[in-house]
Amino acid sequence: MARIAVIGAGMGALAAAARLAVAGHRVAVYERTETYGGAVRRVERDGFAFDTGPGLLPLPAVWRDLFVKTGKEPLEACVELVQVDPSARHVFADGSAVTLPNASRAGVVSALEETLGAGAGKRWGDFLVRAREAWDRTRRPLLEEPLWPNWSVLAEREPYPSVPHKRLLRTRRAGTLAEVGAWELRDPRLAALLESHALAYGLDPRVTPASAAVLPYMEHAFGMWYVRGGMRELARAVYERCLARRVEFTFGAEVTRVLEKDGRAAGVELAGGTSRAFGSEGGTEVEADFVVAPGSVAGLSPRGQGEVVSQRGLPSRLTVLLALRGGRPEGTAHRTVVHTDDRDGELESLFGTGSAVPARPTVTVLRPDDPDLTPDTDHEAVTLSAVVPAGAEIREEHVDALVSVAERAVPGLRDRVLWREVRTPADIAEETGVEGGSVPAPALAGAEGRLLHPANSTGLQGLFTVGGWSHPGGGLPHAGMSGALVSGLIVEGPEFRGSQ
Repeated sequence: MARIAVIGAGMGALAAAARLAVAGHRVAVYERTETYGGAVRRVERDGFAFDTGPGLLPLPAVWRDLFVKTGKEPLEACVELVQVDPSARHVFADGSAVTLPNASRAGVVSALEETLGAGAGKRWGDFLVRAREAWDRTRRPLLEEPLWPNWSVLAEREPYPSVPHKRLLRTRRAGTLAEVGAWELRDPRLAALLESHALAYGLDPRVTPASAAVLPYMEHAFGMWYVRGGMRELARAVYERCLARRVEFTFGAEVTRVLEKDGRAAGVELAGGTSRAFGSEGGTEVEADFVVAPGSVAGLSPRGQGEVVSQRGLPSRLTVLLALRGGRPEGTAHRTVVHTDDRDGELESLFGTGSAVPARPTVTVLRPDDPDLTPDTDHEAVTLSAVVPAGAEIREEHVDALVSVAERAVPGLRDRVLWREVRTPADIAEETGVEGGSVPAPALAGAEGRLLHPANSTGLQGLFTVGGWSHPGGGLPHAGMSGALVSGLIVEGPEFRGSQ
């Protein structure tokens, strides 16, 4: 039985802790804040409740696997998992709107044909077929396996099978998501639909590789899911599974460094006055045989195998929580994406040299059909979110801009507001410890490795990294998989090659 110190109680760390404890190890988690879940938090006020991190769950199989591998109770016995249908409603710049069913290619094609005109649905359906090829080629190395020692192969190879495009007597193939939209989808509304999947992760579609086609494919193939009571309920269930497996937690415990001895990790040093696990007394050093740390922790970035360009500096999120008078109308979509009417201006604001909060951003509106989130049926809890630069100073005008954009999808929204709370990049930085409140994106192939993450193994023996800033990257499914990969590497050793 090894002693394992886990730094932080984010979702990836919790997943690793539960799996390692089941394998017979003694696991202690040190979290600098007073709660678990990382960015998966909740705000409660006056009978209203809101998720402040992810609001929907793609690829729930990752978390189902965690619960199968760590206990007798499956995920559905611990939380109520609901498939969201429709998957989303999209409101485009020209005022047209389309509602897309969940996990139904035929339904999506039909909806697009009916709303956007003849041929639109077929082009999107054909795109999804090509996106599936990219998914099949990258699923294991980018989600289910430790990062390959020869990771540069993933950086050089573009897995998306672009359609040849003739332009000025030259034949070219789309290399970026924006080029896929312009050359293969050939409709600004379909292009906006495609690009919104990259933008949701803070990625610039003009330079994001075509392999990002896997992002809309995941949503299409595996559906979008909601946890009744909010995504915080998933964090609670994972935390309670850790407790059931006798993982020890110390909150308010800031780790200041990883201890080294004889060329390997030997424990962690805590800020003064913090209690210690493993039966130690006094002092601020905790001995451990292995250390698991978030990839975002300063000074702990991996060295050697799998060293790639960090995504640190990706944009953050602005979230506005709205407590509304008046109930949720029947038939309302859970999620609506209101696309900007100034695509170039939004991208230049976010990714240009002088980054700024977009004046007219793309806004995601979440309106859950969940009585647990409101004091009664005569009220509604609505969440608005948009991508903003990391570290951005949020002013009242930025919040008002989100509300104004959202009114294109929710007429009269402003008049229904009882109160609102604003969550800024500074709040995300406080909760996650990531400078500027940057939010990590999933690992993607191509683009010379810019969107790969450092390997879970590091240059220091016995130190492993977990969570959104290490392989396989950001997003709830990827965080869960990072926990599975770290557990496998510790339990089975460097020969571990991922789930079979």
